[in-house]
Amino acid sequence: MARVAARLSTDGEQSTHPVDEVLPVPQLALYGFQHVLAFYAGAVIVPIIVGGALKLSPEELVYLINADLFTCGIASIVQAWGIGRIGARLPLIQGVTFTAVSPMIAIGLGAGGGTAALLVIYGAVITAGIATFAFAWLPAKAFRAVMRLFPPVVTGTVITVLGIVLLPVGLNDAAGGLGSPDFGDPEHFAYAGGTMLFILVLMKLGRPFLSSIAILLGLVGGTAVAFLLGDAKFGSVSDADWIGITTPFHFGAPQFEWFPIVLMLIVMLITMVETTGDTYAVGDIVGKEVDSETVARALRADGAATALGGVLNSFPYVAFAENVGLVRMTKVKSRFVVVAAGIFMIILGLLPKAAAIVASVPHGVLGGAATVMFAMVALAGIQTLAKVDLKEEKNALVVGVSLALALLPATVPVLFKEHMDPDLSSLLNSGVTLGATAAIVLNLVFNGPAEDDAHTTAPPAELPAQASVAPAARPSDPADATVGPKTAPKTAPKTAPKTEPEAEPEAEGAPTPAP
Repeated sequence: MARVAARLSTDGEQSTHPVDEVLPVPQLALYGFQHVLAFYAGAVIVPIIVGGALKLSPEELVYLINADLFTCGIASIVQAWGIGRIGARLPLIQGVTFTAVSPMIAIGLGAGGGTAALLVIYGAVITAGIATFAFAWLPAKAFRAVMRLFPPVVTGTVITVLGIVLLPVGLNDAAGGLGSPDFGDPEHFAYAGGTMLFILVLMKLGRPFLSSIAILLGLVGGTAVAFLLGDAKFGSVSDADWIGITTPFHFGAPQFEWFPIVLMLIVMLITMVETTGDTYAVGDIVGKEVDSETVARALRADGAATALGGVLNSFPYVAFAENVGLVRMTKVKSRFVVVAAGIFMIILGLLPKAAAIVASVPHGVLGGAATVMFAMVALAGIQTLAKVDLKEEKNALVVGVSLALALLPATVPVLFKEHMDPDLSSLLNSGVTLGATAAIVLNLVFNGPAEDDAHTTAPPAELPAQASVAPAARPSDPADATVGPKTAPKTAPKTAPKTEPEAEPEAEGAPTPAP
């Protein structure tokens, strides 16, 4: 499907991992745009919900959405490309965390709503981002000690909880979008079912290229059918401006108040667990070793992106689980695909008309594709839990009770809305918060802190024996590259004696298969 660009180092070792593969530009653009479509609904829903709760004007809401997309693009490039010791250098998309929605609404309403409330939120977001960034620079020994709180039984549970909690989001879209006048109309489910069926058929065909863009084709195909039937409306495109520039502190200087800051710090603790789980999950999927330093770099990117979000009128950022599911489905492992997606997001953040086109995908179509992806997120968590001995009753209790508590806010919302202090409710009214907290606490109670090597990392993905040697872009940090099989020394003869009839002569300097 894609050219493997193998780089030979001076000592004759092959060091390009599929994660560091630089695909041809058309494929980078195609796969990157697919990531944008997969993540778009989740990216814009947070500013829409928060802006609506704070009674912002339509113009202010559009500005929030564009600022969010612009910052998402920068954050994703930093996470995937890497700057020094910041960024995991894995195919991880950065997006605004759902965990922060309820706390931000509580902070905003407590500040009186409107743009004045945004200033208090941004003060808390900037502070929490700086604190997260500083935490991730702890000395290696101290950081490894903290990571002992997150063995596979915890991270696997958190990722599974994320998938389960996100599934209702996809299903609500499949029903037409929560709060829409025709919510639940069978027509929306028809579009969702058709889109889902189309995606599954493409996956069933088993052709690598079709499978890798199944989500994108499903969204495009579903939208095209809806347009032909008159159910896809693009009127908002003509009303949108051509250019929209995001400027720092657009709504005014941030305000720093202690309670909103404490609340946001707690939110960032939960998002650190999310990012830790997502990092290990995507490492398993792409077959690249993930250690405590990789997690630390991912968390530094989270912290930097969150602080930048507060400056550029956006919100806290986290590695997006939706796109982890997409990597699993498509099997496209290159982190440079995420860099391409980040470029697309920056463009969308600067071009309101382009963003309006993407936003015109019908809810039913989006919901059908999202439901498939969110299910794959839950499966990534189950894959991590496969490393855990669930026959051991202690581990089974950690997973089972955490999953049960994660469902509490969705199944008994009245508990949080009418029978709980508003400040406490703003913190606990989240399935991810409850599930992650329960997993950490229960694991400590039953199992205690894990060993340093609790996560069994996946072996490096093997390259083809006759990979073409091309001048590929070097990974940003050579230390991150996984070392592959050794190549033959230059002094070796051009051809080796044939020991097997089917063996083909090896080119000079080409990689030799392992014995």
